[in-house]
Amino acid sequence: MSLLRLDGIRKRFGPTVALDGVSFALEPGQVHALIGENGAGKSTLMNILVGALQPDEGEMRLSGQRYRPASPHEASQRGVALIHQELSLCPHLTVAENILLGREPSKAGFFRRSEAEKLALDVLGSFSHPELRPDRPVGALPIAAQQVVEICRAVASHARIVLMDEPTSSLQRDDVEHLFALIRRLRSEGIGLIYISHFLEEVRAIADVFTVLRDGRSVADGPLTATSNEALVAHMVGRSVDQLFPERHDRAPGDVVLDVRDLVAPPVVKQASFTLRRGEILGLAGLMGSGRSELVRGLFGLAPVASGVVRIAGADTLIRDMPAARIRQRVGYLSEDRKGEGLALPMSVADNLTITGYRSCAPRGWLHLSTQRAQTRRWITDLGIKAHDPDQPVRTLSGGNQQKVALGRLLHQDADVLLLDEPTRGVDIGSKAQIYDVIAATAAQGKAILMVSSYLPELFGLCDQLAVMSRGRLSPVRPIADWTPEGVLHTAIDANV
Repeated sequence: MSLLRLDGIRKRFGPTVALDGVSFALEPGQVHALIGENGAGKSTLMNILVGALQPDEGEMRLSGQRYRPASPHEASQRGVALIHQELSLCPHLTVAENILLGREPSKAGFFRRSEAEKLALDVLGSFSHPELRPDRPVGALPIAAQQVVEICRAVASHARIVLMDEPTSSLQRDDVEHLFALIRRLRSEGIGLIYISHFLEEVRAIADVFTVLRDGRSVADGPLTATSNEALVAHMVGRSVDQLFPERHDRAPGDVVLDVRDLVAPPVVKQASFTLRRGEILGLAGLMGSGRSELVRGLFGLAPVASGVVRIAGADTLIRDMPAARIRQRVGYLSEDRKGEGLALPMSVADNLTITGYRSCAPRGWLHLSTQRAQTRRWITDLGIKAHDPDQPVRTLSGGNQQKVALGRLLHQDADVLLLDEPTRGVDIGSKAQIYDVIAATAAQGKAILMVSSYLPELFGLCDQLAVMSRGRLSPVRPIADWTPEGVLHTAIDANV
């Protein structure tokens, strides 16, 4: 008997069909990969499975019994837990309190903190993360550590079915290996797992079978061992893996537009020097925690800088300039944290796209709404954003389309220097290909791009130059042809770059 069976699940939001007859089964002790583009219906399906949404049609059965949870609490009571891609933690509570939320140990109505911390330590033992202490507030943790807390909370619920939505999107390499070891242990205990990831190598490393969703329908399924990556991509987006990156054109780099010398941003960035020219894409590799994000945040004025020299378009600037000054200097920044600081989620697509460049649609200081909407419609078309209209709240878009809006803001701002921190994190393969095209086209127009990425294939597929951060120090910049993946990894783990 299947642990979970779905038959003909349908869900509509007004005129939008999110799910159109999805069917698949999950067996005990099986890892079932659910793959597809953003907007294919994966998140809607997960929300139905945990009771956050109700299906319009279709049937779900849990161990043969009818299953239609009215709320996430009921789903949890019946043994179904979801690990969210977008973190759903309480930042003011401790690690232990978040892990045991809703299952807090108590006596006579009083919370037993010491017992809670002991229970949390038992779960945290699967991850040797130095930041994770049961008594530490979650809001003080880096994103990677918060992701571990999210995972541990699901494990602590003793669920029979665990739904994992991009669980490795913020994890370091060691934590990914710990997670995979944990998944294998859960599988050996008969627990069923539904695993969502945009990284096919991840899916192939951990999953047994797959289902591909496209436009709300299940279009392909079967054992992973019998299916190639090329076939999976074709089912998802209609193009093969080797067509993901735009064709590389040899072009002479232009003038130096960003010159950074001996930048120090304590406590992480100890030394960084590089130049960036117009028309150039400079990749920044390195392990999480090495100082990559802190470097670009320091350049944009979002993190304190102690010393160094920053020249933009040949002019010296104050190293402690705030973001508003950087925007005036035609520098744009794309945050790795799309939900937390990259977008104003309750605001419209139009407001998010134009927020750093209102002047173009407010010629006399008053926002001209029709001009703003017209400019937004152009970007929606140019970037392939799936949105009904410019006034649609950006929170209602899929992750890939939200990322296109965030990138479009920099293009609308007409930044000469684009600082991109993990520009395709949590984005499906089809949207990645579109974002790659936009980045390449932007460079071809003479813009200079500094791109942080944990995904080596996109660095090698897009960048002209590459440098590696290791323990706060930036290696010399070298042409991409001079690097190999092995060389990047060796440099990333070597403190003496």
